[in-house]
Amino acid sequence: MAERTAGSGVQSVERVFELLELITDAGGSATLSELAGAAELPLPTIHRLLRTLVGLGYARQLPNRRYALGPRLIRLGEGASKQLGALATPVLGKLVDELGETANMAVLDSDRVLYIAQAPSRHSMRTFTEVGRRAHSHATGVGKAILAQLPDDQVRGIATRSGLPPATAASLGTIEALLTDLAAIRRRGYSIDEEEQELGVRCFAVAVPGAPTPTAVSVSGPISRVDEAFGQRAVPLLKAAARTISEDLNAQH
Repeated sequence: MAERTAGSGVQSVERVFELLELITDAGGSATLSELAGAAELPLPTIHRLLRTLVGLGYARQLPNRRYALGPRLIRLGEGASKQLGALATPVLGKLVDELGETANMAVLDSDRVLYIAQAPSRHSMRTFTEVGRRAHSHATGVGKAILAQLPDDQVRGIATRSGLPPATAASLGTIEALLTDLAAIRRRGYSIDEEEQELGVRCFAVAVPGAPTPTAVSVSGPISRVDEAFGQRAVPLLKAAARTISEDLNAQH
């Protein structure tokens, strides 16, 4: 019989998902000893669970003996992203109706942001980000809104592993500049992409509270239309949309 915790969960299942999350948090790969230290589990137990995950394709062992996420997780992740995107699309569509500019939702996927839903502006001149696109988090509104929810040490790890390649001349170029911006985002409750991803484009974004994976929603458009007055209208509507998505997500549990 499977071992159960006091909360009636199956302990071995909880341990498996803890290991997968630890590998993700470590940047995509970790050694057996690193996982043992972080999970506070005996090495034989971790080795047994990892051997099972490798056999099923949900983990893989690299030539340097580190353990990484396996290819079978891609299918699960894509399916979850599609469902989450479908849930959010009507909320994003309402934002477009209210503000007239393109609305996006993205999640943190390893060390980058993954765009999983979009409602396009009806303007002929508009921004467009393909659903399924990945981008560096430091140079996007949704990315910075997500990073602002994480501890600085975790942000440093992401920035160190992925680098801070400049998308434009306005992109943040150092970890310290990024951390300073994130502190300002935490104080005001929303992020601004000031032509950091694309010249001539401004974006306002907020994090989705209580999401199972770090998530944010945004509106973006040409700087001629998306100005300070637009931001004053947009931020409360973005926050309301983020709350609605959060409530919808929690209702699925």
